[in-house]
Amino acid sequence: MSLFIAKRLATLVLTLIFTSVIIFVVMEILPGDPALLILGIDAPDEAVAALRGQLGLDRPPLERYLAWIGGIAVGEFGQSYTYQVPVWQLIGDRLEITLPLTLLAMAMAIVAALAMGIYAAARHNRAGDVAVMTASQVGISIPNFWLGILLISAFAVGLGWFSAGGFPGWDKGLWPALKALLLPAISLAVVQAAILARVTRSAMLEVMREDFVRTARAKGLSRRAVLWRHVVRNALIPVITITGLQFGFLLTGAIVVEQVFNLPGLGRLVFSAISDRDVEVVKNCVMLIAFLVIGINFAVDMLYAAIDPRLKPADV
Repeated sequence: MSLFIAKRLATLVLTLIFTSVIIFVVMEILPGDPALLILGIDAPDEAVAALRGQLGLDRPPLERYLAWIGGIAVGEFGQSYTYQVPVWQLIGDRLEITLPLTLLAMAMAIVAALAMGIYAAARHNRAGDVAVMTASQVGISIPNFWLGILLISAFAVGLGWFSAGGFPGWDKGLWPALKALLLPAISLAVVQAAILARVTRSAMLEVMREDFVRTARAKGLSRRAVLWRHVVRNALIPVITITGLQFGFLLTGAIVVEQVFNLPGLGRLVFSAISDRDVEVVKNCVMLIAFLVIGINFAVDMLYAAIDPRLKPADV
């Protein structure tokens, strides 16, 4: 098992390095001067040269890349040109909204998907199965930003149960903060829950056809006992893999949903930084999102090895 972890760690590190190189090349080396983009094409040459020196663009690319990666390694993300504050301070403030929003949406999606998928598989080819598959197909077809607009119209404008947007802050209390994140989380979770429900149903139906399930039934175990003791655990293996991939979709989907609900999260920061041509903020935000997605998939690999009885230390 230690060899398995070492291999996955090596893959994690190599993936992060490759990702950082791509981000750096796209943001700072491809044609286009970041200083000129910030100041505009009509800016005086002296101002452009001064800004290039301030941003460190007058140094060789390799030196800039190593300085950037070295800074990230010790928690130094550089200075925002627009806000004139450390980039990590900006990101930290916005993560207090985006990360809870993503985790809340992920929890909603997992609970709803497992319930729907298990229910559909247990009632294969019956009315319950057809209803769940129809609902999941509708859920997959709905864009999360459009669903967010519908939720605002129904529950904020129509019923007045929620605010139409904004975030009160965690210092105002846990419930007001969670209430502000509830509608955005639902709009994010619906599509992912629909996808995961279909995966859960298919995985369970596949496991139900295995010989060990028929053997368990032949030994006298009830259908319910076989379902929960044997089928569900083995069916969770592909479900967990898909769940790790979905975290990335939720995190990137939150960028759009935050715009709909006027949430001052990481998505708003990225949009503002792109509009203001704040290269340092954009570069570090993209790298952080990549790190979170890659890290979650590494954790999924570890969980996969822990729950799969077929994976022995010699096999991995």
